Amino acid sequence: MQIMTDGPILLLSGDFDVRSTGEVRNAVYDHLRGNDEGAITIDMTEVETIDLTALKVLAVASRFALRRGQRIVLRGTCPAVRRMLHLSHLVRFFELEREAIPA
Repeated sequence: MQIMTDGPILLLSGDFDVRSTGEVRNAVYDHLRGNDEGAITIDMTEVETIDLTALKVLAVASRFALRRGQRIVLRGTCPAVRRMLHLSHLVRFFELEREAIPA
């Protein structure tokens, strides 16, 4: 899992699964604490695989953000991720952008 930042955007690439949840969790919380804007975006365009544990980490982070008056936007989620979000009912924690904005 590679994690990069670009202003209020957190860029993830690689496999987002139980092995990388700690690393991503720390990056998301650090990004939320260091960002006074109302929303941060997690760009998942280059995430190759994701599991339910990873989605739960993002959902808990989203609840944390909401308590701080922030929100998490997921960008570039593939159909399989969106399907998992709906089936797990975790979709309610996020605003979804379907496509990444070209640089």
